[in-house]
Amino acid sequence: MRDKLPTMHDVAKLAGVSQPTVSRVLNQNTTAVQISEETRQRVLDAVRELGYRPNAVARSLRTQRTQMIALLVADIANGFYHSIARAIQDVARQHDYEVVISNSDHVYEHEKHFCEIVLGRGVDGVIMVPVHLTDDDLDHYVSQSRIPFVALAQYVTHPSIDVVFVNDERAIYEATQWLIEAHEHTRVGYIGVPDHFPPGPRRFRGYSRAMRDAGLSINPRYLREGDFTMDGGAAAIQSLVESGDMPSALIIVNDLMAIGAILALQEAGYNVPDDVAVVGFDDIREATIVRPTLTTIAQDPRDIGEKLARALFERIENPNINEKRIFESSYRLIQRQST
Repeated sequence: MRDKLPTMHDVAKLAGVSQPTVSRVLNQNTTAVQISEETRQRVLDAVRELGYRPNAVARSLRTQRTQMIALLVADIANGFYHSIARAIQDVARQHDYEVVISNSDHVYEHEKHFCEIVLGRGVDGVIMVPVHLTDDDLDHYVSQSRIPFVALAQYVTHPSIDVVFVNDERAIYEATQWLIEAHEHTRVGYIGVPDHFPPGPRRFRGYSRAMRDAGLSINPRYLREGDFTMDGGAAAIQSLVESGDMPSALIIVNDLMAIGAILALQEAGYNVPDDVAVVGFDDIREATIVRPTLTTIAQDPRDIGEKLARALFERIENPNINEKRIFESSYRLIQRQST
């Protein structure tokens, strides 16, 4: 039979102190009750000798904190989210918190299920990348849970949810303008995503406005849609190949689709960039591995993750923050071999 786990009473007895003293030492209590360094060390020695671990459930009941936050990302297979998650975890550990990570795969029901789990099991805050959740959906979960939510989502207008965003419409505009002015492309196509994905309309507006401002018409034959994946990018290229009419350059809504597009173009016998130049969005690690290397609009995922986490912990530690806060992160065009 397994030995009985040591209790706080056992620690107090071995250290020769009271249980409240043990509790104050372990919780780093800084109230008016002063604990000498010698007493604190005796308690810590007893903890190590007995292998005592505080009961997290009991602690959460006492403090009304779980020391856990939840993170929902759209696609954990997309390298863009890896650095965001790591930055969030680094900030969380500075606050003695852990992070539970979930993946929605851009599916509305998965986003709702995540929020229901958050309501049912309890965390101290939520960071999310909502793709389909509406402000009404978010209002329901925020009001039911009474914990802070922070979102990487420019379109979220809920008055209690802080937002971190990158101005991707302006970024796409500048990248398209650069293809036209610096490389003299006049037949610029675009591979995006359906409008029900929030980045879709914004990024297409950036492309469209740059074409109009350059006095160029948008050729509908050069427009395709995908699903953020490499397979989606490859399928869009296959459709262009079959049409027999290929643009001289392509703006593509994210790096995974851009990489899939490059591979499909090469398989179809096109040279990148001599026949077709390609620009992606995100600057994931694979952008420097594919050949030719991918010209892309680089976001700063670590900065994004840190801004999300800091905003959340500010709300956890100060529930009286009432105003909605908006934090903008930077972007830059990285020129590589695909253009």
